[in-house]
Amino acid sequence: MAGNSFGKLFRLTTFGESHGVAIGGIIDGCPSGLELDFDAIQNELDRRRPGQSKIVTQRKEPDTVEFLSGIFENVTTGTPIGFVIKNKNQKSKDYSHIRDVYRPSHADYTYDKKYGVRDYRGGGRSSARETACRVVAGAIAKQLLSTVQIYAYTSSVGDIFINKSYQELDFTKIESNDIRCPDEASAERMIKKIKDIRKQGDTIGGTITCVIQNVPIGLGEPVFDKLHAELGKAMLSINAVKGFEYGSGFDGAKMRGSVHNDKFNEDGTTQTNLSGGVQGGISNGMDIYFNVAFKPVATTLQKQETINSSGETVEMQGKGRHDPCVVPRAVPIVEAMAALVLADYLLMDRVSRL
Repeated sequence: MAGNSFGKLFRLTTFGESHGVAIGGIIDGCPSGLELDFDAIQNELDRRRPGQSKIVTQRKEPDTVEFLSGIFENVTTGTPIGFVIKNKNQKSKDYSHIRDVYRPSHADYTYDKKYGVRDYRGGGRSSARETACRVVAGAIAKQLLSTVQIYAYTSSVGDIFINKSYQELDFTKIESNDIRCPDEASAERMIKKIKDIRKQGDTIGGTITCVIQNVPIGLGEPVFDKLHAELGKAMLSINAVKGFEYGSGFDGAKMRGSVHNDKFNEDGTTQTNLSGGVQGGISNGMDIYFNVAFKPVATTLQKQETINSSGETVEMQGKGRHDPCVVPRAVPIVEAMAALVLADYLLMDRVSRL
């Protein structure tokens, strides 16, 4: 299987399956001399872990990371950083009913056709449990990006949206509720919506907005490796993501150039930021902001018609512990992937000129 690594200089390779012994990763390219805050790394994992509230899956995983290499006396040595997160609370029997059945909108069918074998327990390698490894690496990347602030938050669930710009929000309130929405009134409605959907045995999608501040000018490459293109790839690599837009996004397609252009101030900042902090594929020092759309979780507790490995039409029903909405737990994943991209480009920028 290819495609298990992300990044060029600051590079993460992950391994493991949802119901295997452990998941883990190797981080290449992290500079030496970085003193790590292990509590901050674990806190990021705690934000992503299952079982943290009543509106997420109740799988109970401590998600404790164990570092194996690349660190000496809390400081990075410049060698590969190896780590593992042991799986503690698998209930593989919950998946025995889909041993030969393809769940609609899951990776079951495509994996089976591509590889000729699949781990049906929780989706194996296709499980979103793999994203815990990304959070570990992203937490280290955040510490490398010490002056950059990355804030992600839930901006919609179903048809419930925050009707405010990110400049009007208090990011210190993101962690004040289970849905990770900094607008309290919207958060209450979103949580109620998820609870109602869960009672129906169904799932629902939503949107995460990410804002990155204090980004140095000059990150990104102007042709194939544009900064926004790599951010898009990073976000679209996250399980259940169906869309990415930055800056004015699709609304920009409705505008005239005379209105859309960001006029400069004398110091190089711009009066507006419809470019979303990126021009010509390179950061311009303004806030980078983007939206990431997540589909409804494919596993529902309602009966669905599907096919089995023999091509026969069968009826199936999801069992076990599943998220009714993936968005609350995906917030730290979005932040982690953004941090990985910026850390990679920060290192590339150091060798771009004398």
